[in-house]
Amino acid sequence: MILLRVLKFLLKFLLKLFIGLFLCGLIIGIAGYAYYSKDLPDVASLKDVQLQTPMQVLSKDGELIAIFGERRRTPLKYDEIPPMVVNAVIATEDARFHEHFGVDPIGIVRAMYVGLKQKGFSQGGSTITQQVAKNFFLTPEKSITRKVKEMILATRMEKELSKEEIMALYLNMINFGSRAYGVAAAAYTFLGKTPDQLTVDEAALLAGLPNAPSAFNPISHPKRALTRRNWVLRRMLDQSYITQAEYDAAIIKPLGASYHSPQIDFSAPYVAEMARQFMYNKFGENAYTDGYKVYTTISKTDQIAAKEAVQKHIIDYDIRHGYRGAEKVLWQPNEMPWDLEKIQQTLDKYICYSGMCPAVVMTFSDKEATAVLSDKSNITISYQDMKWARPFISDTKQGAYPKKVSDTLKAGQLIWVKKSDDNWELAQIPAVNAALVSLDSDNGAIKAIVGGYDFNLSKFNRATQALRQLGSSIKPFIYTSTLEQGLTMATLLNDAPIVRSTGSATWRPKNSPPTYAGPLRLRIGLGMSKNVMMVRALRAVGIDYAATYLERFGFPKENISHNESLALGSASFTPLQVARAYSVITNGGYLISPYLIEKIENNNGKGIIYQHQPLIACHNCTNDDVFTESTLTSFDNVEKGSNESDNEEPDQANLKSDNNLVLPDINTNKKVTDVTPKYAPHTINSGIAFIMKDGLRSIVFGGSDWQGTAWRVKALGRKDVGGKTGTTNSSKDVWFSGFGGNIVTTVWMGFDDHRRDLGRTYRAEAGAVTANPIWVDYMKVALQDVPVIEDVKPENVISVTIDQKTGLLPQSESRTMSEYFIKGTEPTTYATQEVGTRVIDSEGNTSELF
Repeated sequence: MILLRVLKFLLKFLLKLFIGLFLCGLIIGIAGYAYYSKDLPDVASLKDVQLQTPMQVLSKDGELIAIFGERRRTPLKYDEIPPMVVNAVIATEDARFHEHFGVDPIGIVRAMYVGLKQKGFSQGGSTITQQVAKNFFLTPEKSITRKVKEMILATRMEKELSKEEIMALYLNMINFGSRAYGVAAAAYTFLGKTPDQLTVDEAALLAGLPNAPSAFNPISHPKRALTRRNWVLRRMLDQSYITQAEYDAAIIKPLGASYHSPQIDFSAPYVAEMARQFMYNKFGENAYTDGYKVYTTISKTDQIAAKEAVQKHIIDYDIRHGYRGAEKVLWQPNEMPWDLEKIQQTLDKYICYSGMCPAVVMTFSDKEATAVLSDKSNITISYQDMKWARPFISDTKQGAYPKKVSDTLKAGQLIWVKKSDDNWELAQIPAVNAALVSLDSDNGAIKAIVGGYDFNLSKFNRATQALRQLGSSIKPFIYTSTLEQGLTMATLLNDAPIVRSTGSATWRPKNSPPTYAGPLRLRIGLGMSKNVMMVRALRAVGIDYAATYLERFGFPKENISHNESLALGSASFTPLQVARAYSVITNGGYLISPYLIEKIENNNGKGIIYQHQPLIACHNCTNDDVFTESTLTSFDNVEKGSNESDNEEPDQANLKSDNNLVLPDINTNKKVTDVTPKYAPHTINSGIAFIMKDGLRSIVFGGSDWQGTAWRVKALGRKDVGGKTGTTNSSKDVWFSGFGGNIVTTVWMGFDDHRRDLGRTYRAEAGAVTANPIWVDYMKVALQDVPVIEDVKPENVISVTIDQKTGLLPQSESRTMSEYFIKGTEPTTYATQEVGTRVIDSEGNTSELF
């Protein structure tokens, strides 16, 4: 009886204790839940979550140019993820995923048991739902507080989201290693596949990575990754996600993983960098994570043609000026050769530039040399593939061509080589540089832009940043100002030497070549690029007037010099500014604004958030009013950078544009609907622009008894082309700018060091022979699908038959030609007999022509 009473008392005590503890635990639990959940975020936000996705830069036709962002990610919808991948992840990370309510007590107990035994791979106590909660809302710190919050969020998520939505978030968010976030990025990074192409063993490989992405990385730790994959396959078999036959077939397959870098359709690094700067200036660090798709104005065909043309002619220049010798000498002939490992360590410090790679000469003879590359492979360089390498002495002098390989190459030399077809050629990194920019002259869209030989060699964008003297390329703009003041293409200017003395200084502008023909029509002076005629034209209208007039072409005021050297192109501008200026002549006098960004799409489903509204040339406008100088306060839409760390880009017209026009800022919260055309300022009279454009054609096609400096452009086989060469003193800068159809392209070549001349070989380097060929090679491609344009003569322009010699109305014995004039400027007198610089009219009166 006593024992029974004691037992009853003990049972009652234990029952009360249990109830008390339960109630205390319940109170503590409720209080803890209230305490820890009061500041937790709303899990409903996961329905509209925006995953960190890199920015993509694309061409206008959707070709991928570049990707910017630390995390490679391609978000997928749940139904785009193969069930096999989902099953592999569930078997590995959370076997009771479909049964638990966000927290799995059984899984926690099992994880503790496995941890105590310390055998096999730890399964962890967190469910997939908890991992999603931690990654989206919490810090990775290991603490009880964080774990409690994680559990609370997980249970809330299970109520708010479906299992499919949670799984999609997990597989799009989780880190798989090597900067790959999400299963789509991981599939491509490690296997070069899309998720739907994965096999059973590949799905198992990826499923095993999130637990420890670094430790199981199949690139850096293949043995660990293989062991982990096989463990995942066993889990999939145990969970009946695969059959025994599928397991047996998968377990024997090799790992088959290799690194796959982001696959771009074509490389345009200067374009990509300009787009990146624009996006960073607009969105800051979010530009790299919010999944923007940035569509540029360039096309793959034009951009590749521009890059190839620039690189080809840079190399051609470099080759004809001689071989500057080995990059480095590792050992002398009387020294012990280096071992292969030491050679490879040295070569690994270099990278390849546009196909040119470093190599070390191992043996040599009269006919060939052998060299080793950074991957330890051996190559052979024959005499035929290095016979160009006559020694470089100076920019104006080269040595004799080598007669045998041993004249140039020696063992121990670190050199540059390039593969051509099946042969390896001796090469060298060019010292000279060049830039090309091509615009749609009707709206300013950049069709192609190349800022230098190789972006990896120098990130300085010479197309937008390099301020270089313009040389004779400035002549069309000054001549245009003279047409505005009443001169005509038939006006005679004296092609004779000029000497001006000011104190102890004497200025003698000269023609190049230094030949003089006496009185010539302005059209011939432009076509043959006569310097002294340009000086006389500048004097005719006044330096200040011409200098101010240049602003109508978008040239920045601060870069324009107010002295007679302006006639010879002493002012400095960027290639992009020059291309913009030539567009004014070719589009009828409208100052367009260059732009690169066509539109921007948002990855969160909002569609197009920015659509560029270009300022367009109005070809159908009948009103020929021109903006006055007081209205044209600033035309410089092109920002200049001073060094590589402060690169800038063309203004995008939404920040600043001509005539103080400000377009709406980018609004990421609404789609773009307003695409109303906006017309560019009309800064040059259409008739004058028409006549000067025709003058640029004369530089290509010449006259009956003279040849223009741009005659090489005739190789394009089109009549709607024209352009102007440019060469500065001592050939420090050479230019060619011209048009075809509605495309305007400017090419510049020179050294980054302003003190260095381009020099000469068997000929002097000049715009016509150095820059013009780049332009022609590019335009052959750019104009392929562009129809020939027939310009419509403006109403204020008339065509008059004139005497070729005097530019006046012809006599019966005159050699005649047709010339364009603005109405009211055409000649009204007839040609007369000339005697030296004196003219005799029909009545026998004489007077001095100049």
